[in-house]
Amino acid sequence: MKRQTSAPSAIGKPGKSANGKLNIAFIGSGGWIAQQPYKQGCSEENLVAFCDVDRNQSAENMKAWRTNQPFFDDFRVMLDKMHKQIDAVVVSTPDHTHFAATQMAMERGIHVYTQKPLTHNIWQCRTLAKSKERYKVITQMGNQGHADDGIRNSVEAVRAGVIGEVARVLCRNDGPDMGGTHFGNPATMPPPAAAIPDGLAWDLWLGPTAKREFYRDYLPQKWRAFYDFGSGMLGDFGCHTFDTPVWALDLDPPTVVECLYREKSLEGLIPKASHIRFHFPAKGTRGPVILDWFDGASDWKLAGQVNTFGGDDDTLIGRACWLLGTKGLLGCGTHAGQPLILPEVVREKWKASPPAKTIPRVAGGPFREWMRAIKGEGPEPGSNFKVAANLTEIILLGVLAQRFNTRIEWDTKAGRITNRPELNAFVKEPVREGWRFGETL
Repeated sequence: MKRQTSAPSAIGKPGKSANGKLNIAFIGSGGWIAQQPYKQGCSEENLVAFCDVDRNQSAENMKAWRTNQPFFDDFRVMLDKMHKQIDAVVVSTPDHTHFAATQMAMERGIHVYTQKPLTHNIWQCRTLAKSKERYKVITQMGNQGHADDGIRNSVEAVRAGVIGEVARVLCRNDGPDMGGTHFGNPATMPPPAAAIPDGLAWDLWLGPTAKREFYRDYLPQKWRAFYDFGSGMLGDFGCHTFDTPVWALDLDPPTVVECLYREKSLEGLIPKASHIRFHFPAKGTRGPVILDWFDGASDWKLAGQVNTFGGDDDTLIGRACWLLGTKGLLGCGTHAGQPLILPEVVREKWKASPPAKTIPRVAGGPFREWMRAIKGEGPEPGSNFKVAANLTEIILLGVLAQRFNTRIEWDTKAGRITNRPELNAFVKEPVREGWRFGETL
């Protein structure tokens, strides 16, 4: 049975309390990821409620941030009880619960900032994009580099033809570091069960996914290595690294995505390395584009492909993304950042006569950009859910190709995989009772 929801009487109006501040709630208020919004502007507003399924993980933050505000372990309860008192909410949960928390807030007219990737499957992406328009709320996804000057400089340079026509993009990441804090595959699947720690509402942490035993390394961050909960390096960093080429080249979802290389892993677990190729169709005056993603792979060799424009291996591998143009190269970092243009003669010409700044600059970062828009003091955020859903759909198609070590032919209009129809079960994943939202959109 679908959980019943109710929309507010006034949807999408800029929200301010009597003192001119927003009433903000946090869903996922534990750990460092929640410290970003708190330290980058949200603490300047009224913090009216906190929610986290892990009281131990959130204890340090709550000691510093919370006075007498209510604390919940179930965001559904928080939003049911307090939606009339909440203007905006920050969603910092694991990927598999992004959609439920975000959609439920939007249905109540609450403005939402959701961490990347926007959702865990493509149907959820498209539903949140529709909900943004239906409920007229202000939205933002947390790929924070989108709000920086660097990515704007890159986009303006590419659009002005500084590096010529671009038909190839190369992206890379060293990870996943299986011995680090974010990733780590168990030796067996399912992983060994362990006792549920005190203070953890395990069933709520699972949210819409199927019930299973607790595994100690799921938390706090290694859930990212499990496809049921996360999206590996593509989901973790792709939303940052792909942002520049997707924006600069106006890329819509690809028609084909293929996994060209993948290290073996147990079913349901991400690999240590992969090579994914995205084929984007021509659009407007731009021709087709091929984008390659190297995820921990050892065959990241740029010099042989682009030595016409100079740059040694160390320089080239020092950037996470390169756009290969007919006149030169533009490189950017894992989180976008300032561009590096090669060869030097093209770079110096760009510096001496930079393109016009056609994209408005953002002051204070993505959280303040979002909050200004809610208050009616600024334009719609750059990484709003229309933009973010498109970017995330691209990423998630790559995740599916990687997960099943396959070629995917994608019908964007229909939202379906045509050559492997059985994989459409992962375009819209099944959810448990009590976790169905947005079904009628």
